[in-house]
Amino acid sequence: MAWFDPFESQFVEVDGLRLFVRHSPLSDRHKPALLLLHGFPQTHAMWHRVAQGLSADFFIVMPDLRGYGHSMAPAAQPDHSNMSKRAMAQDVAAVMDHFGINEFHLCGHDRGARVAHRMALDHSARIKRLCLMDIAPTLDMYNATDMAFARAYYHWFHLIQPAPIPEQMIGGNPISYLHSKLGGWGTNGLSHLEPEALQAYEQAFTPEVITRMCDDYRASAGIDLDHDRDSRAQGDQIACDTLVLWGSKGVVHRLFDPMALWQAQCAARVVGETLPCGHFLPEDQPEACVRALRQFLQNA
Repeated sequence: MAWFDPFESQFVEVDGLRLFVRHSPLSDRHKPALLLLHGFPQTHAMWHRVAQGLSADFFIVMPDLRGYGHSMAPAAQPDHSNMSKRAMAQDVAAVMDHFGINEFHLCGHDRGARVAHRMALDHSARIKRLCLMDIAPTLDMYNATDMAFARAYYHWFHLIQPAPIPEQMIGGNPISYLHSKLGGWGTNGLSHLEPEALQAYEQAFTPEVITRMCDDYRASAGIDLDHDRDSRAQGDQIACDTLVLWGSKGVVHRLFDPMALWQAQCAARVVGETLPCGHFLPEDQPEACVRALRQFLQNA
């Protein structure tokens, strides 16, 4: 079987941007829809094992977020709004419009989970159930910054430096940097990755994509925090039932209390589970992710 069979792929145009989307066969559109959002420094390919495990039950949509993989990003803006989580959330909402899907389940990992959090606030009527993988709320993580967090997540503070400093530093040996990220945060090496996925990540780690990734983090340290503060000031909370998954060997488990932090941001039920792995849950523990997602989503 070829990579990602029988999933199909296409480019979807959203406000002048071409976004790459992998999805279940269109003949499966009668099934409940599940939108999966990837994180840094990856592409939709990170969902391969999970998508295969859930394909019998759901119509699955997996975009490359704007600026990542094969998806375009708009020109850089001084406030980095071109890579804000609000803009990314609007992108993927438009992708679901393209398929004629109004309501859907939503699951994100890493940066994709931060987009999912924003989407659950900005597009709450559309999200049936939400799953967030290995993150705590961005605002809480920045507010709790100390030496331990800065050491563990130094990339949060490196990537937000003004261009082109981080881009040039990463560009000195981009594959080495990429591998160090993919094998870090409680994950021991690259053995959890499928060869096809690793190849996809390496091919996508171009100078242009590296710049967009930096802008993603620059947005998170600026305009995204403004949006999060505004939402909290207005009392906005996640309105749907939420599943929180995180790795027992990762930074989120070691330095934060994800259940308590997400319960504070949700008006509905929050359930959670720790999986025996580091940061990259969907590739390190795909069977456990499939089991947890199926149980949570099918009981909706």
